[in-house]
Amino acid sequence: MSHSIDAYADELLSAARTATGDELRSLTYFTADDVDQLYLRSDLSRTADLVGFAESERNGFHAQSLYADTQLGDYRFTVRVFENGYLTRVIDGEHGVWVTTDSMDIDRFEELASALATILRSFDPV
Repeated sequence: MSHSIDAYADELLSAARTATGDELRSLTYFTADDVDQLYLRSDLSRTADLVGFAESERNGFHAQSLYADTQLGDYRFTVRVFENGYLTRVIDGEHGVWVTTDSMDIDRFEELASALATILRSFDPV
């Protein structure tokens, strides 16, 4: 785990747990060059391809600039829907997190994204 995330890992996990409760499956921090899984629920297998997921989620770095200054407003977060759960990606500048969860009400995704974005804004990944 990179040193810049060490001090914030517990804070990110606490925010994710507060917003999602028992529905939290995993929490992963990423930058353009690094990926660190901060949490994986004990009933899940460690077989996920984190590097592959990270490559896909890094597209969000480019997307946040593409959506800047549009009538939609600033990019806030992305939710992806899968057969067995959801993936929520939050990016701030040069770093981000993705959280996987079981099914939840949409309001909880917004609460999750807002809490994580606040923490990401509070530190510089470099």
